[in-house]
Amino acid sequence: MRASRPKVAIAAVAVATLAVAGCAESERDGGSGQSTRDTLVFGVAGDPKVLDPSLASDGESLRVARQVFETLVRPEEGGTKVSPGLAESWTPDSTGTVWTFKLRSGVKFHDGAEFNADAVCVNFNRWYNSTGLMQSPDVTAYWQDVMGGFAKNEDPELPPSLFKSCTAKDATTVDLAFTRVSSKIPAALMLPSFSMHSPKALEQYQASNVTGSADDIKYPSYAMEHPTGTGPFKFKSWNVADKTLTIERNDDYWGDKAKLKSLVFRTISDENARKQALRSGDIQGYDLVGPADVEPLKGEGFNVLTRPAFNILYLAINQKGNPKLADIKVRQAIAYALNRKALVDSKLPPGAEVATQFMPSTVEGWNDSVTKYDYNVEKAKQLLAEAGATNLTLRFFYPTEVTRPYMPSPKDLFELLAADLQAVGIKLETKGLKWSPDYLNAATSGSAHDLHMLGWTGDYGDGYNFIGTFFDRPKDEWGFNNPALFEKFKKADTTADLAARTALYKELNADIMNFLPGVPISHSPPALVLGKDVTGVVASPLTDERYSKAEFKS
Repeated sequence: MRASRPKVAIAAVAVATLAVAGCAESERDGGSGQSTRDTLVFGVAGDPKVLDPSLASDGESLRVARQVFETLVRPEEGGTKVSPGLAESWTPDSTGTVWTFKLRSGVKFHDGAEFNADAVCVNFNRWYNSTGLMQSPDVTAYWQDVMGGFAKNEDPELPPSLFKSCTAKDATTVDLAFTRVSSKIPAALMLPSFSMHSPKALEQYQASNVTGSADDIKYPSYAMEHPTGTGPFKFKSWNVADKTLTIERNDDYWGDKAKLKSLVFRTISDENARKQALRSGDIQGYDLVGPADVEPLKGEGFNVLTRPAFNILYLAINQKGNPKLADIKVRQAIAYALNRKALVDSKLPPGAEVATQFMPSTVEGWNDSVTKYDYNVEKAKQLLAEAGATNLTLRFFYPTEVTRPYMPSPKDLFELLAADLQAVGIKLETKGLKWSPDYLNAATSGSAHDLHMLGWTGDYGDGYNFIGTFFDRPKDEWGFNNPALFEKFKKADTTADLAARTALYKELNADIMNFLPGVPISHSPPALVLGKDVTGVVASPLTDERYSKAEFKS
């Protein structure tokens, strides 16, 4: 999970329609800003982009979705392993291409519609049969990342679909068929993008009627006003002007009812402002705590929850725009030039680690034997000389107006990396761009620059979700073509045996670090904080915190 895909605009009508007067104030004591004992106000760094998780790829949209919607399988609490969700069990057939899911009975959507095998097929068929703008990678990002294409691909560049069909065998038994064995199944079905929606609401609010253009996407009312899942909370209101989104307890929930009556997400983009709002009692928690604030907040008695590091920050090297960067010696020189340990020690929270490859050590397939590029100024200068690149000038872009779990202070990190590169004689032309959409557009498309910082928070606990996301096919972010590498990824993804697949991931990690398309920088454990009297929440490496369990101590 990175952030919202570029070029997506929220329809202006949403601002008017969603503003519900007093949606947050009515849930406070006398409008004083103090939460009632059954309402928790949580500070977030940015607004959600859309309330239909099928159309979302940004963290704030998916944070809300995880409370309102549920998936067939979900991560274990506080971990990354697959555990039961709306399905109680799941088994593959002998070919590994058909998976049978046994569903919970007695589950209803928020509009009263019944959850059953037919509802599962309505959802999968909706995604599979997408047309028009629903086939844009800016709209159905995760479907395409996991499943590839659609029933009828309108873009010849789209790959064939991994998904094949859905069959309701009876009310609580459904078969999902796939065109081949894939490492992504069933783990990828934990993603909020594969949440189950009410078939009644999907039809009533024309959920797939995405309009506009690729540069100006207009979402249907379902995606902005009527998200309808089975989760412990249900959508109440979104006051765009007041930057608050309110969800309320689903009293008909099939499992343990939420302890809170209401959960309010309030956008406060500045981290210092979030901290002050917590201290003043205006909010009772916030995410992306600054590294320097972790210990002081603990000392004041606040509940600071540190997530396990399940992410990667990297320096991407784009080989497309500058022919010198296609020389492996130049890329190696860049890697040797970076004092990543100093960066980790000075700018990242306790527990952060220097990355040796593009996945954390907690993921199967991590390889301790990859080529490592320890800080070595003289080695960097020697390699530049051997490559005839002693007068190298590179365009280095960095993001502004953002905090990410893997990148808590982008400008500070950029300044350290830039100083290291300049110290070995590399000249830089630098440029800061607003995170969304400017920076994401620049980073992931074209050759307007040579270097950029970006990262990834894992979606599920399989190595492909890290290295496959970056390197399994040609991508503009990196600007290289390596058919042998791409073929090995295909082999790994279609290897059913876990031990054999893990061995291939280890080989791939070694291959990647020899080819060196970029430099892995660090793994960072992000933290969230809750009020002194708030308990029940368990930190998740996937940001899958379950706020239905949050409560105020009496």
